[in-house]
Amino acid sequence: MQGKVCVITGATSGIGLVAAERLAAKGARLVLVGRDKARGEAALARIRQRAPGAQLAIHYADLSLLAEMERLAAAIAAAEPRIDVLINNAGAMFSRRSVTADGLERTFALNHMAYFVLSNRLRDRLAAASPARIVSVASEAHRGNTLDFDDLQSTRNYRAFTVYGRSKLANILFTRELARRLAGTGVIANCLHPGFVATRFGDNNGGLFRLGVGIAKNLFAIAPEQGAETIVHLAAAPEAAGVSGGYFAKSRPATPSAAAQDDSAAKRLWEASEKIAKLPA
Repeated sequence: MQGKVCVITGATSGIGLVAAERLAAKGARLVLVGRDKARGEAALARIRQRAPGAQLAIHYADLSLLAEMERLAAAIAAAEPRIDVLINNAGAMFSRRSVTADGLERTFALNHMAYFVLSNRLRDRLAAASPARIVSVASEAHRGNTLDFDDLQSTRNYRAFTVYGRSKLANILFTRELARRLAGTGVIANCLHPGFVATRFGDNNGGLFRLGVGIAKNLFAIAPEQGAETIVHLAAAPEAAGVSGGYFAKSRPATPSAAAQDDSAAKRLWEASEKIAKLPA
């Protein structure tokens, strides 16, 4: 990874921060993306302490907003002539349905559309670094879910865990279609389940929801250091270079649900996302 450029969203805490530390220690130049400047400064200081001499840059954006996704992508593309690895990691679960300024349900916007827009807008920079990699953080939470293409914004019967699971299903379907479209470019795309990790996940909510998630994390969650392992594997391991469109867990290929292997659904999601993002078809 010496001298390679890695862009990581959600990089100021949790598994994103641990992955950034490890990639910096391997010699990569890190371009971090966060939302909160205080956490961003703390993350930079921590990485510099643990990986002395690390080359770091940071950008701030609210990745639930299409305009911010576009602004961020333009800023990174202007600053980085080439990108070797893009890690789509930022995400959240929301206990109550809320809608962004774009009219999008917030989970769908942050967990799926940000992956979609950044990967597409930075595609030329990734191709310039070929061979390059796109790594997207999905989850086993996708299991048992299907996408309702008549209600992608979850206007009916909003349930936080179901909507989150659908967004993670979208990550896997997106990765499959992205890999198909990138074939022959030298850019590969894979996604992963990091495990149930003790991070800030769920802390954006209040009341009993936050309490319940907190108890579950205390009882069952693994450390961020473990959760970051598969991210780093897909970003850096030589043996991961020959796979594209895959789903991984514990740094090994895994089989996602049948719904996550539906290539017609993957294509349909891509086309719907193109329209939302106003990307050329």
